[in-house]
Amino acid sequence: MTLPELTAPVSLTLPNGRLNRDAVGWAREPLVDTAGIGHRVGRGFGRNKRWEYWNVVTPTHIMALTVSSIDYAAVSEVWVFDRATEREIGTATSVVLGRATLPATLEMGPSRARAKDLAIDIDEVPGGTRLRAATHRASFDVVAELPAGHERLAVVVPWSDTRFQYTVKDVARPATGRVAFDGEIFEVPAGQSWAVLDHGRGRWPYDIAWNWGAGSGESGGRVIGIQVGGRWTEGTGSTENAMLIDGRLHKIHDELRWDYDIARWREPWRVTGGGLDASFLPFFDKVSRTDLGIVSSRTDQCFGHWSGTFAVPGGEVVAFDGIVGWAEEVHNRW
Repeated sequence: MTLPELTAPVSLTLPNGRLNRDAVGWAREPLVDTAGIGHRVGRGFGRNKRWEYWNVVTPTHIMALTVSSIDYAAVSEVWVFDRATEREIGTATSVVLGRATLPATLEMGPSRARAKDLAIDIDEVPGGTRLRAATHRASFDVVAELPAGHERLAVVVPWSDTRFQYTVKDVARPATGRVAFDGEIFEVPAGQSWAVLDHGRGRWPYDIAWNWGAGSGESGGRVIGIQVGGRWTEGTGSTENAMLIDGRLHKIHDELRWDYDIARWREPWRVTGGGLDASFLPFFDKVSRTDLGIVSSRTDQCFGHWSGTFAVPGGEVVAFDGIVGWAEEVHNRW
């Protein structure tokens, strides 16, 4: 089943808080109004999940920030990784019944997080989004540019009328700015640095697992963005798979095949299907583990290089190599 392409603004929820079935589909830009998620205790309380995750890859560093609310806690993180030395500096916080500032709908307001040894500000600015984050010994101030005509994958995933997710995966955003790491300042050089957004609003099942992979860069004189996912969308009719080539989104409607062994994460991963034949070779595994009994999380986010081919509908086969990004395996009970 191929879900329809959305071309006009639509609300994710009905007035009673249930899924608006007219929103089920995918779009090339963020068209879905998510104001009905997370602002009323009692409507799915405990199941509402809202977040902004940004990742920026430069020739020297990888930076990430998270601002999120999972109803009963505010969860935030700042992480900076030195690619040459593989040193990492980061802070993650979970504040029970804490609050994070998040816009009701993407780009309709700022995102903010404050906690001990952590500060995050996300602001829409002319030409893009400004990302500012700081923790002990590391900080960054980056603008993720939004070029004219740049397309983004927006997808509604319907598990049921009471469990559903809206995600925007925005890859290959050109990035510029600065990063500070242990007292040294590094440029985020234009043309060599890329930002990726994972925006989420929805009401989730308690126990869920997923794969997510993304990559951004230039190969063969073309700007390549890779966006692949799996497991969590199975059986819903939706997928979050697409390739971005020179700013144009090519939706992949198939569920993809993921082949990897997380116990041997340095071995190549393969992701195939829907015209995509991609290999991923990791160089670092960012491991996160939380176990608080009924709430737990296990994440292996492997950073590395993508290569392969994509058969664009219509006949062209686009080859790509050396695209930096990540592939991850996550299992949450939340």
